[in-house]
Amino acid sequence: MASDGAHYQRAMVVVAHPDDAEWGCAGTVAKWCAEGWEVVYVLCTDGSKGSEDPEMTSGRLVEIRKQEQLNAGKVLGLKDIVFLGYEASMLEPTLELRRDIAREIRRHRPDVLICMNPVRSVDGEGYLGHPDHFASGEAALSAVFPSSRDRLTFTELLREGLEPHKVKEVWMMFHGDTADKFVDVSAYMDTAVDALKQHQTQVSEEDAEVGMRQWRNSTGQKVGFEFAEAFKVFQLG
Repeated sequence: MASDGAHYQRAMVVVAHPDDAEWGCAGTVAKWCAEGWEVVYVLCTDGSKGSEDPEMTSGRLVEIRKQEQLNAGKVLGLKDIVFLGYEASMLEPTLELRRDIAREIRRHRPDVLICMNPVRSVDGEGYLGHPDHFASGEAALSAVFPSSRDRLTFTELLREGLEPHKVKEVWMMFHGDTADKFVDVSAYMDTAVDALKQHQTQVSEEDAEVGMRQWRNSTGQKVGFEFAEAFKVFQLG
């Protein structure tokens, strides 16, 4: 049974691109921040590929999307946002990425870590899933266990003064019918939508308003909430 997280105070969200966290868990993050949690985002890629504008360059897009994410973080009340800077659309669950995520886990010492689903689903229609999402999910899970926990894994982190840390729970986004944790975000939808709206290169205001509310409402109807976000939770010993 997933806990309610009531006794926790620190969380980390590891995603592939700017706007992934807003789409996946902005209501939960808004709730935690309002309750006084320290929440840190770790973005694996630079977001350099997400544009259909023929006049856009990757260099410009990196700077624009970084600012969009910083703006969204201010709306939510995040403690910090870490940009790892790997090239978008080229992300792989390498040892280097695993180490870089483990570094941030040891630095910020979250009780709960939210990540993306590392497994491609072929049950739906219209969306195949982004390979960067799967790579970030796999690297985040491997960073939680065993890399951030084990003293003798990535000993260079010890030399940086970063002691091992054990994450208590992992909450996985986008887990479909196997979700076992539903967070009532009804009181935080305005904040969540406002945060998503900051990603102006990726989503229209209408899509943010209508699409996000419809998605959260559909999830909430499964468990009796007006709006909810769903996760698969893993409790770690």
